[in-house]
Amino acid sequence: MMRVAVMALALAGAGLAGCSGENSSSEQAGQKVAMVPVTITTAQGRHRFNVEAARTSAEQAQGLMYRTDVKPDGGMLFAPYPPEGGGPRTASFWMKNTPTPLDILFIRADGTIARIAENTVPFSEAQIPSGEPVAAVLELVGGRSAELGIAEGDSVSWRR
Repeated sequence: MMRVAVMALALAGAGLAGCSGENSSSEQAGQKVAMVPVTITTAQGRHRFNVEAARTSAEQAQGLMYRTDVKPDGGMLFAPYPPEGGGPRTASFWMKNTPTPLDILFIRADGTIARIAENTVPFSEAQIPSGEPVAAVLELVGGRSAELGIAEGDSVSWRR
């Protein structure tokens, strides 16, 4: 799916780390993929997702690239961000090699959504910045945020 495109982070060996709170796993390209339940609380109620957790540098770099099978209640969680610690940082993603439009939710350390990049353009190499330091990033199928009434300031939680 999306890859972190911040060159300074890449040069420093930084990427997005997966959430340590796994509750199940599934198979993807012959590899076990950690899954994590995520809840987004909005003015309209709670919305639950079961998303893949990007745990390793390789998983983070791959993201959801080349994937066309992202389910409406699926996606990918990059948390904590950055994985090596040091607190939240600004993030920048892109859609290179990603055929599925995505909603990218940039999440502050307090669990609130700082920014939503809706319906990102497939295969685009344009940078999609967080706009402020974030502690996690959640990618959902493009259009789900608008469909469910998910907005900036809403709360995101997951088992850590």
